[in-house]
Amino acid sequence: MHDITTMTITVFMGFFAMMNPIANTAVFVGMTGSQTPEQRRKTAFKALTAAFFIIATFCLLGKGIFELFSITLPALRLSGGILVFLVGYHMLQGDSSKMHSEAKDDQVSEEKDISISPLALPILAGPGTIATAMNYSASGSFLHTIITIIAFATLCLITLVCFLYGPKLVDKVGEAGITITTRLMGLILTVIGMQMLIQGVHDAFLLFDTANLAK
Repeated sequence: MHDITTMTITVFMGFFAMMNPIANTAVFVGMTGSQTPEQRRKTAFKALTAAFFIIATFCLLGKGIFELFSITLPALRLSGGILVFLVGYHMLQGDSSKMHSEAKDDQVSEEKDISISPLALPILAGPGTIATAMNYSASGSFLHTIITIIAFATLCLITLVCFLYGPKLVDKVGEAGITITTRLMGLILTVIGMQMLIQGVHDAFLLFDTANLAK
């Protein structure tokens, strides 16, 4: 029970740091500034629903994807650790990673549906979030997969509330508050990314040792 609780908290905090609901709320408010409150609600629901199904799909099919492309868990942890570390590093510098931000050249218009791209992908469910989800879900039993999905679903609900009350939240937190939160989440992400890298190196050595013994 203690291990399950610890994992649940770890997974949730990993997703929370990666998605950074407060900073993403500022992005959401900026991108939907020309929309009516009703349009903003529809955009928020659609974006978060799409992000949830994207992550849930990778959680459920993670092991199948590994087998299909002959990917090992150490390879995922090493590559995922690098992705997560890079996102955290950019956030520590006060910048948004290109992997989790919209292209600067894209002009958001009223006719363009921004809920799927760039909101769901890559802002909410970018490569770093996908790598984090697969790292937690594919490394354990089906229970780990369920915990990962539930943790992400909970975070989506929290993010939805932040989006719906976005303008008021941004006004209260202010630019300084968003900057502090972003850098704090960046620090957490760099640590998580480094931990994934260390675990990946450790697992890779074990994998090669086992292969050598088998020969």
